[in-house]
Amino acid sequence: MNALVGAKVSITSRKAQTTRHRITGIQTRENAQFVYVDTPGFQTRHSNALNRTLNRTVTTTLTAADVILFIVEAGTYGPADKQVLELLPKNVPCILVINKWDRVKDKKTLIEFTRQVSADAEFAAVVPVSAKQRFQLDALEAEIEKLLPPNPPMFDEDDITDRSEKFLAAEIVREKIFRFVGEELPYTSTVLIEKFEQEGNLRRIFAAVLVEREGHKAMVIGQKGAKLKEISTQARLDMEKLFGGPVYLEVWVKVKSGWADNEAGLRAYGYE
Repeated sequence: MNALVGAKVSITSRKAQTTRHRITGIQTRENAQFVYVDTPGFQTRHSNALNRTLNRTVTTTLTAADVILFIVEAGTYGPADKQVLELLPKNVPCILVINKWDRVKDKKTLIEFTRQVSADAEFAAVVPVSAKQRFQLDALEAEIEKLLPPNPPMFDEDDITDRSEKFLAAEIVREKIFRFVGEELPYTSTVLIEKFEQEGNLRRIFAAVLVEREGHKAMVIGQKGAKLKEISTQARLDMEKLFGGPVYLEVWVKVKSGWADNEAGLRAYGYE
């Protein structure tokens, strides 16, 4: 979605369950406006308050969509993918998007891979892409446009998301935590923006990282604060690029146990 929109509106990391919220990205062309909705991954394993909330977000979004993009990595298609595919509403057209096409050297193997995935559903189109290399993104947009109903634009021409800068700032900090701390930190850790002020072009942002245990706090801070400094610096650089101006960022780490154990706690921190 970031490649299609041309801006980083949805965070990424190698850690599973990185996307927690429904994120909207907007791309306006001369004859069409594309409103992309990046959903959390559908949770097929553990059933807890967070996973139930994430799954409800996914199913609600899918039924309201005009087109669904079912994205798989080239050469990777397993039981979990099939399970999610079976959950897609049958009355919404679906495009199979095979990403990271450029990473597979023997393209002949991808022909059989495409047949394998296509056998499990009736796709409106199949489009191989490389989001990183921007390969075939125009072709993907063209296939999506064919399926969009005629409507007036929902957003202004210059809009790239319907999320606030405060929300995007929290997501960027969370991305850096997962990137620099790694698998050791539980996915339930989150970020709360306690203060967001703007003076001219300067944004002053004060963020709190919420973790469940003192041991997790030490992971984020690192030896002599080195890890937290790295997280803060990289988050600030990304914010300055996205917001188009200087950013003063302070990040603190707080222990707040049990916030993700029930749906009331999830709603308190912005989960839908």
